[in-house]
Amino acid sequence: MQFDVITLFPDFFQSPLHSSLLGKALAKGIAKVSLTNPRDFATDKHHRVDDEPYGGGVGMLLKPEPLFAAVESLPVLPKREVILVTPQGQRMDQSLLDELTTYDQLVVICGHYEGVDERVRQHLVTREISLGDFVLTCGEIPALTLINGVVRLLPGTVGKQESLKAESFQVPLLDYPQYTRPAEFREWSVPEVLRSGNHKNIADWRREQQLLRTQERRPDLYEQWQRQEQGSE
Repeated sequence: MQFDVITLFPDFFQSPLHSSLLGKALAKGIAKVSLTNPRDFATDKHHRVDDEPYGGGVGMLLKPEPLFAAVESLPVLPKREVILVTPQGQRMDQSLLDELTTYDQLVVICGHYEGVDERVRQHLVTREISLGDFVLTCGEIPALTLINGVVRLLPGTVGKQESLKAESFQVPLLDYPQYTRPAEFREWSVPEVLRSGNHKNIADWRREQQLLRTQERRPDLYEQWQRQEQGSE
């Protein structure tokens, strides 16, 4: 999979793209990330990429010319999305990340300042994605989150693909509590059922804990799970 990131701050990505499982996946060629700076496509002598909004208002907007030129300089793979990360977009969740793994190329535009010229949204971007209902100083953080979330789903990134199927949000339930050695720590014990060796009892306990934890912490997800269960009956 090809990721093309349009960013004013390419250095932001240097350490994360070389660290942990993401760095290993990129080194193995499971995915490729290229960084393109729209400032390189500005045509004035000051290489300006922002300007004041028409009609007045607070802050600056990213200009359309450098963004269009940056995206149009990229190769076009058969199945491609041009994504703008913005608080106005579709909320990023696990099902969205799953869907994005089916693309050959994801072009990700990192916003800055007060946003982008509307013509970028209307005529260049094919999808808008949000990390959540809050505002950050830059689009690089959600862009990196998107890359990380998609790449870890690609075959070869995680050692055991089976582990991806059981984790939180693959179904609308949170993960169950997990423990490791030692069995006793500061008088806190690992639940006896997990040490019993009885796989059915362990599976039943984990399922019960998933339901309890989701109902307590994320009642919205619990209701979604209930609707799915009723629909499958």
